[in-house]
Amino acid sequence: MLRLSTPSIDESVIEAVNAVLRSGQLIYGAQGQHFEAILQDFLGVRHAIVVSSGTAALHLALVALGIGPGDAVLIPNFTFPATGNVVRLVGAHPVLVDVDPSTYCVTPDSVAAAIDAWRGPELLRAFIPVHEFGHPADMRALLPLARYHGLKVVEDAACAIGATENGKACGTQGDIGCWSLHPRKTLTTGEGGILSTDDDVLAAKLRLLRNHGIVRQPQGVRFEEPGYNLRLTDIQSAMGVVQLPHLPRWIDQRRVLAANYCQALAPMVSAGIMTLPAKHPGHSWQTFMVVLRADIDRDRLIRDLAGEGIETNIGAQCLSMQPAFENIQPLPTGVNASNLYKHGLALPFCESYGSPEVERVTNLLSRLLLHPNNH
Repeated sequence: MLRLSTPSIDESVIEAVNAVLRSGQLIYGAQGQHFEAILQDFLGVRHAIVVSSGTAALHLALVALGIGPGDAVLIPNFTFPATGNVVRLVGAHPVLVDVDPSTYCVTPDSVAAAIDAWRGPELLRAFIPVHEFGHPADMRALLPLARYHGLKVVEDAACAIGATENGKACGTQGDIGCWSLHPRKTLTTGEGGILSTDDDVLAAKLRLLRNHGIVRQPQGVRFEEPGYNLRLTDIQSAMGVVQLPHLPRWIDQRRVLAANYCQALAPMVSAGIMTLPAKHPGHSWQTFMVVLRADIDRDRLIRDLAGEGIETNIGAQCLSMQPAFENIQPLPTGVNASNLYKHGLALPFCESYGSPEVERVTNLLSRLLLHPNNH
């Protein structure tokens, strides 16, 4: 089976984990602090804070910013549900914004329209733009718009570590940035997440909330306020420390792979069978998702590909079509998110794949989709 994605775990990563296991220092410690230090340099931020997952990062960001009951938060309607879950978990109301059909990100126009259309009793307090699949959201336009309306900005860069826009790392322009270190991500620690901020006060608050609200003093620990247990272990941090130097090269390889896919799929695009994701020079390409023509049975295609040894999947979810958000409609009403959810197809994609894998996938897609008796 050609898997959807395979993490790059070599012997140096395994040895680094073994060294931590032998040391006996398993929870957040020297490895975690070192990982944070090199992440700060890589991202170009004052503070990088590692936590147990990308969802934990988003959750802590909203808590640290004081978002809660009585507040509303703008989020894309096309994203992994964690983006919306954390809004509801802090007691706030998610305001669903439609996305662009080719970048899969919210646009300044869609955000402005949602702000103008909002009539709920909650106060708009925050905005979570998502750099979907590694494509940079247009922060040069979105950030001034959010500031004009007095919104706190939490960048969901879960899929976008290494992505850049206008020379800046995605996730570093808002109040707080959040990344995921899940195995589907280019940089992985199994599970894990990263928060970043240039605000010293916010950074202190995030560190406090991450670790039970503990403040360490010479006479012992003081529990300053109720906090969470969302630390990343040193076992996981050791993985990140070893992998991070390879990340730029891996992203370059993913950019080549995306270009190869675009070239090989061009005949199917010309035939009107699918559309391709938008290109951007700073795209980090965590996922390569095409959008199939509406009459193609996407679920059957996934089964047929799997039967031939190729794993594919949907891309992300349309939140307004999920039970957890079914009572919330996007503002203003838009169809792009639902179309992407119903017709998106994520193809096998990671830095260890190359021309042979692209040829195998695209040849089978051509046979299944261009043959008149199929689909």
